Amino acid sequence: METSAIILDAPERLAMRETVLNPMEAGDVQVDIHWSGISTGTEKLLWTGKMPNFPGMGYPLVPGYESVGCVVDAGAEAEARLGEWVFVPGANCYRDARGLFGGSAKTVILPTARALPVSEQLGRDGILYALAATALHAIAHGDAPELIVGHGVLGRLLARLTVAAGSKPPVVWDTNSSRQTGGQGYSVVHPDDDDRHDYANIYDVSGDAGSIESFIARLAKGGELVLAGFYNQPISFAFPPAFQREARIRIAAEWQPDDLASINALIETGALDLSGLITNVEPANDAETAYPTAFDDPDCLKMVLDWRECA
Repeated sequence: METSAIILDAPERLAMRETVLNPMEAGDVQVDIHWSGISTGTEKLLWTGKMPNFPGMGYPLVPGYESVGCVVDAGAEAEARLGEWVFVPGANCYRDARGLFGGSAKTVILPTARALPVSEQLGRDGILYALAATALHAIAHGDAPELIVGHGVLGRLLARLTVAAGSKPPVVWDTNSSRQTGGQGYSVVHPDDDDRHDYANIYDVSGDAGSIESFIARLAKGGELVLAGFYNQPISFAFPPAFQREARIRIAAEWQPDDLASINALIETGALDLSGLITNVEPANDAETAYPTAFDDPDCLKMVLDWRECA
């Protein structure tokens, strides 16, 4: 069986083409993808060739770990899933390309346990589950943020989850004036307009390794800096300011299946709102222009590919 898929052959070399799928096994489901998101974190690093080496890395590869669609076929052990609307956190099902991510294809095959049932009414907003789970995973292992650095989609989800939990609304920093709006129950400011140096908990989602030292300078004594972004450069900082503050640094890793389940519950109860986070939608056939736009256009908060008309 073949499917249309987005394939990165090398940095900045991307094309839509047919690729062969591995056979479906008894515990697998086949999903027709309707929407997939483009990550401006890890996928941008793949696009630029700056992604640190991980097991399974290499080109050619199918990107994408933020997809939603409908189960259209299933193995003998998963037939009850037929017709379900599911979130797909990637798929490793391609004979001719790596599937370290693997969600950006018209059709994917994956183990049924990895396909999370979600509401079809969410439509394209369903692709945000992975980022929401990433935000929840960061918060779940520490105290709520008082300051969030970066008002992209991940920063907004961190702030919305903080407010939804009943914690004090955080301050959010962003240097891009177009991203200093859109706060839901919290304020967004340029860092130069904030003179506080006593934040107990700072969450950085900017991925800017060169600014870590300036974030430490904003901590209260005994404060914690949470690195919730993804950094392709070594992280370093002057020791004396961190020493004076007895600073703690925590790295928030990727989400786990339990985080997805918890996010699903928050969405279903209305505690977490995913609206207003997707700014750009393009046909999947226009992926060659959609990817650069997602990475280079500062006004593009989140790019989504529409697979419904893809052959």
